Amino acid sequence: MSTSSSAPLKRVLSGMRPTGKLHLGNYMGALHNWVRLQHDYECYFFIADWHALTTDYADTSQIKGNTREVILDFLGAGLTPEKSVLFVQSDVKQHAELHLLFSMITPLGWLERVPTYKEQQENITGKDLSTYGFLGYPLLQAADILIYQPDFVPVGQDQVAHVELTREVARRFNQFYPRSQGSGHSAQGSEILPEPQVLLTPSPKLPGTDGRKMSKSYGNTILLTDPEPVVRQKLKPMVTDPARVRRTDPGNPDICPVGDLHKVFSSPETMAKVYDGCRTASIGCIECKGWVADSVVQVLQPIQEQRAGYEQNPKKVDEILEDGKNRATTRAEQTMVEVRAAVGIG
Repeated sequence: MSTSSSAPLKRVLSGMRPTGKLHLGNYMGALHNWVRLQHDYECYFFIADWHALTTDYADTSQIKGNTREVILDFLGAGLTPEKSVLFVQSDVKQHAELHLLFSMITPLGWLERVPTYKEQQENITGKDLSTYGFLGYPLLQAADILIYQPDFVPVGQDQVAHVELTREVARRFNQFYPRSQGSGHSAQGSEILPEPQVLLTPSPKLPGTDGRKMSKSYGNTILLTDPEPVVRQKLKPMVTDPARVRRTDPGNPDICPVGDLHKVFSSPETMAKVYDGCRTASIGCIECKGWVADSVVQVLQPIQEQRAGYEQNPKKVDEILEDGKNRATTRAEQTMVEVRAAVGIG
């Protein structure tokens, strides 16, 4: 056996909040990348149902159903239990234990300066977010990550600050609680909680149907589960290059939201037709939207077929989550044995 094939794979960890069925923005922003990563890394991917409580604690009626929708989308998109550990956060109680220990050592100022803290407090209206859970969610996130001692955390640019906080928490923990003598060394070296590196996710510009960033809060999404007629219906009124007021006006795909979708989903041949047809006004926006709908449907079709197979076999999905829970719990407990020994409790 060659050295490269016998070397242990680097470990990757990431999660997603269960906000219901996933959309193309979720897919291109994270899931599509995760499916690629699972072939080259030891991967742990989870559904962060405790995180859903940070903003939705007053009404938890949707969390369980939403969690189910997300695991079906994970499996439909191509994540497999053979290649990845797939689990629900609340099934692994060690996350909560490590979060509690982190809360004892983390200065409040660290949490208050996380960019999304004030931003979300200002932007999410109608909910009381002056709770410890909301303030402390980056700390729970740090526990989610560090408990698996991963090498990398795949995130978009907007999440880099959260991983930096995780690295600071790991540093502080390791300073207070160095590995106790005789407890052995983990693969990552002498520190109990190695600082993970960011693995920046290539995140293409993916506008929603109104031209803004695709987001459920804007109501401008195309879901992974949307059937073809719905996809076409949603794309028909999509905003285009404002310079094309009349059918005869030439346009520029580079400043058009429909052009942005073509760049992500269409073939080079279609792209060539789009650039030529739009710039010379030999095609109209309706025709251009029809082509992008063709490309999107082509991407969604295999995902929907695979998802439907799992949807019709709920027992199989239960087994995948149970297996993921057991594998994740085993790995998390390995870390917690070292953590408890170092802290001097348990």
